[in-house]
Amino acid sequence: MITLVDYGLGNIQAFANIYRRLNIPVTVARTPAELAVAEKIILPGVGAFDWAMTRLEESGMRACLDDLAVVKNRPVLGICVGMQMMARSSEEGQLPGLGWIDAVVKRFDEAGFLQPTHLPHMGWNDVRPHDTECLFKEMAAPRFYFLHSYYFAPASPDEVLATTDYNGSFASAVRSGNVFGTQFHPEKSHQWGIQLLKNFAEL
Repeated sequence: MITLVDYGLGNIQAFANIYRRLNIPVTVARTPAELAVAEKIILPGVGAFDWAMTRLEESGMRACLDDLAVVKNRPVLGICVGMQMMARSSEEGQLPGLGWIDAVVKRFDEAGFLQPTHLPHMGWNDVRPHDTECLFKEMAAPRFYFLHSYYFAPASPDEVLATTDYNGSFASAVRSGNVFGTQFHPEKSHQWGIQLLKNFAEL
């Protein structure tokens, strides 16, 4: 069973529709009681870091989510800002993150770009998996949809699951034990996104 954390941010219905088409059981949690029974969890997110952290706190699900991820070791997949929230902090805001991964979230340095470009990093881009045995299983030359101006920078390179180039390489997917994150949006990424969500369900 996949549980989608609905704290008011993220395209919950898109994830639910994909899993239903795959005949994979899916449910939506909006309260701690609904979340407490989760077996595998997806934490979506869009918008600003502090706003997302505030909405999660206000939902009442923060403590339960921490318990499931850190104590009970349930698999969790963070998407976009949902991934960034797993870091210790973000240059985008003042609030602390969940701290599940030793990482900080940084803004792309436009002054350091080697060729003309702009923010946000928006649209399709190649993703280069470092590990093809979990989220990226059975994928050849995957491409995913991005929309972000900040990137996830883990302290350990061992936690980088995939990289993408945007005037330099950055971590577009990460893993620390049972905690996974993707900067891109699998729910908007056609066959590659569907395969990734299927792979997460089968972990």
